[in-house]
Amino acid sequence: MIRPVVHPRVADALAAGRPVVALESTVYSQLGLPPGRNAEALERCLDAIESQGAIPAVTALLDGVPRVGLDGDGYEKILACEEKMAERDLPVAMAERWPAGATTVSGSLVLAHAAGIRIFATGGIGGVHRDSAETGDVSSDLEALARYRVATVCAGAKAFLDLPHTLERLETLGVPVVGYGCDELPAFWSRSSGLGLPYRVDTPAEAAAIVDAMGRTGVLFTVPPPDAAAVPNTVIDTAVAEALARAEAAGITGGDVTPYVLDAIDEATEGRSVDANVELVVNNARCAAAIARAAAIRNRPGAPLTAP
Repeated sequence: MIRPVVHPRVADALAAGRPVVALESTVYSQLGLPPGRNAEALERCLDAIESQGAIPAVTALLDGVPRVGLDGDGYEKILACEEKMAERDLPVAMAERWPAGATTVSGSLVLAHAAGIRIFATGGIGGVHRDSAETGDVSSDLEALARYRVATVCAGAKAFLDLPHTLERLETLGVPVVGYGCDELPAFWSRSSGLGLPYRVDTPAEAAAIVDAMGRTGVLFTVPPPDAAAVPNTVIDTAVAEALARAEAAGITGGDVTPYVLDAIDEATEGRSVDANVELVVNNARCAAAIARAAAIRNRPGAPLTAP
């Protein structure tokens, strides 16, 4: 069983029933955002969470040790990290004492769950790849969402994936997908995918009630990117088609597809996709903190069933 080292500030908050938000670290690494923009995103996400009285808990592996909650030195190591780590990689990374491993969604979920954190914020989840019928390529994020009772706040699945089949897979796994202020699945950089969602909430209190009622699986809350930063679907669709064609021609497969395609889309959109990525990651962190705060209010001794 994975037993992460929990930062004292995070442990104290959990023990006191204060709101805590887990964060992945791949988006802040060299694999997630360009140098400079990754540091900007990290600083703004930490500020967005702390400004609402919640405690940020970045998940990562440092010197072979899985950690939940970092400080200054740990943040610097993640900003420079070039190795990502899914749930399956954790035992190997620990045994081989990797100097640094940035967690993906699945890696973050196992660590958040082990630490007792119920709310997790990320950019976008992985999902079913468009050529999965031939390759069988389906992100381990989906199984992790079903396996761990953690609520994930995201901007949907990354738009270069097969979004209809990703939604279908989540339904099969029993993971509720809830629009947070939206009726359609966001398409990461774009506000809508045209795919309707079965559930919607509009307030942190409504979302917190679902968190408290979680069954055997986690819950996925999907938040559209801020309107001012969102990229039109037509622009993204063209960029995605070009990026996937380049990846296929270059023989890029497996876990290398996402960082390669992200770079290609950034180039095709002249940086608009990176701007949107930064803004949506910060927005998701802010929304997750609001939900965590509402959940903490609900669970105070003597509190009413509905948070104010």
